[in-house]
Amino acid sequence: MAQNISQAIGGELNRQKKNEDNLSANLRVAVPGIIQAFDSVEQTVRVQPAIRELVTGSDYTPVSIPLPELLDVPIVLPRAGAYVITLPIQAGDECLVIFADQCIDAWWQNGGVQNQMEKRRHDLSDGFAILGTWSQPRRLVQYSRNSMQLLHEKTGVGIDINGEGVTIKGKLTVTGDSTMEGALVAGGVDMVSHTHTCPDGQTGGPQ
Repeated sequence: MAQNISQAIGGELNRQKKNEDNLSANLRVAVPGIIQAFDSVEQTVRVQPAIRELVTGSDYTPVSIPLPELLDVPIVLPRAGAYVITLPIQAGDECLVIFADQCIDAWWQNGGVQNQMEKRRHDLSDGFAILGTWSQPRRLVQYSRNSMQLLHEKTGVGIDINGEGVTIKGKLTVTGDSTMEGALVAGGVDMVSHTHTCPDGQTGGPQ
């Protein structure tokens, strides 16, 4: 009798474990990915998930299979108010794809608050690609611990901001509207329209 009860309990626990495994296998949360292509008009990417799925083969041996390429994945970049930071996204860039709770199709197409087009949760079809994740082979050679930087990782050209000032490395081009007063000011001096007084009279503005 006790053995039968023990077997029944064991069988029920195995069934629960199998159900939990099935649920986990179909519940997508996040996965690192490698960008295959970038659509700068739609601002979406095609992404190949970088972790293969481990499944049990027909002979009960573990088999690793690739997840399908993710299509039309919206990108995530810093953006708020009227400002946005853009990046020249390239094939081969790494990212982190997170999967929404619900179908995002209607919201993505129309914005605002929308009903679901399909009933699904944490599905491979509802990913967002967060740019900036990278693996160890792509880590930065020199990472500044004392400043904020905006730079090109190969040439080092860019902007370095610390508590004492701002350093710019590389060619600097400043474009101002010559018809707008105060369009380009340095040290309190209007660099577009300022003049100097000299013995022969007033100089013209900057050329």
